[in-house]
Amino acid sequence: MKRVGIFLLIFIVSQSALSQDADISGYQAEVLAVFDSASDRIVQLAEAVPEELYAWRPAEGVRSFREVFLHLANGNYMYPGFIGYDPPEGFERGMFDQSVTDKDEVIKVLQESIEYHRVFIGSISNDELENTIRWFGGRETTVRGVLLFITRHTGEHLGQLIAYARMNDIVPPWSR
Repeated sequence: MKRVGIFLLIFIVSQSALSQDADISGYQAEVLAVFDSASDRIVQLAEAVPEELYAWRPAEGVRSFREVFLHLANGNYMYPGFIGYDPPEGFERGMFDQSVTDKDEVIKVLQESIEYHRVFIGSISNDELENTIRWFGGRETTVRGVLLFITRHTGEHLGQLIAYARMNDIVPPWSR
């Protein structure tokens, strides 16, 4: 099982984004470009939403702004586990979307999870892309399929957050 040690993770995250991306190519670079674009906009929305709206939800039983941000962070830590990468020390999956309520802390958790996920994507070798793994419900997919899912999942929730923002008269910062 592959492990991303805490010291290695700290070292890699401390490097500039340019030096990280210089070593990533092929499919992983394409996935990372999509992930980075969506993640950047998600963080922009997290910063643009007033703290008093973090608990807002469009209907009962639907995730709030805060819960969507934390759901994304949870996924950023959880999905690598399907491929054999351990989450960072201290991460506990259960009720993660309820773990933090303060806006600044939510943004911090979200940003840290994005950096963790960037490292994960960049650490996958071309040889691993066709490896078969067990996925949700026990079905099989490839590592390439998991990376494809990650881009879809991140984009899906970006769209959800854009809709939430528009329902609350918040113009996404990149649209101004």
